[in-house]
Amino acid sequence: MNDTIRERAVAYVKELFDGNSGGHDAAHTLRVYRLAMRIADTEPGYDRQTVALAALLHDADDHKLFHTENNENARRFLADNQVPAVQIEAICEAINSVSFSKNRDKRPATLEGRIVQDADRLDALGAVGIARTFAYGGEHGRPLEESVQHFYDKLLLLKDGMHTAEAKRIAQERHTFLADFLHRIEKEMET
Repeated sequence: MNDTIRERAVAYVKELFDGNSGGHDAAHTLRVYRLAMRIADTEPGYDRQTVALAALLHDADDHKLFHTENNENARRFLADNQVPAVQIEAICEAINSVSFSKNRDKRPATLEGRIVQDADRLDALGAVGIARTFAYGGEHGRPLEESVQHFYDKLLLLKDGMHTAEAKRIAQERHTFLADFLHRIEKEMET
């Protein structure tokens, strides 16, 4: 893995997400990157640079944040940093497999895609996932009840969709924490 391009990608996402506080920010991206590398290290046969750059750029063209097509932001960054065309395609394929709304029941075709998808979905579970849900809800004017409904519509489904053994292990603990929180908040909302 070329450390220079990784450092440039980190700087790029920090600039790209500057001022975003709705759960899809640079801090989220860096957590996904760290989780992806942790998962990748338990999986044989993956391309390290593809996983790293796909994780770092996975939200660079997120439809909730940008009005771009065909991974325009990610492709421009990769081309500007002389990433070979074949690897750009592999990175974009992994990026395109991440979105829950677009890939709900689809298994990514590549190991790199499965790793990055698992990492992104893990960041929607546990304490961080809870915080991100309410940050996003607040930013978009969602009432508390609507944010709680999001747990049922998406977050409680994530554990069973993990692909890698390491992600399954992490997801189980985070899912339990999330379910306990959900039970508690619903009980408090009733009083």
